[in-house]
Amino acid sequence: MAKYSRFDRARIIGARAIQISCGAPIFVEYEKNLIDPIDIAMLEFEAGVIPISVLRE
Repeated sequence: MAKYSRFDRARIIGARAIQISCGAPIFVEYEKNLIDPIDIAMLEFEAGVIPISVLRE
């Protein structure tokens, strides 16, 4: 996994949480009592499966 700043990490997790709350498919197994999209997005980020990248110049 690439090295992300705390700002990159917050932006990626936030964007993915919005996608999840709008009905996007979830890429990790999670407990069914876990309903907060931010928590699910954090699990995906830690697993390295979020389909979002950061481009730097």
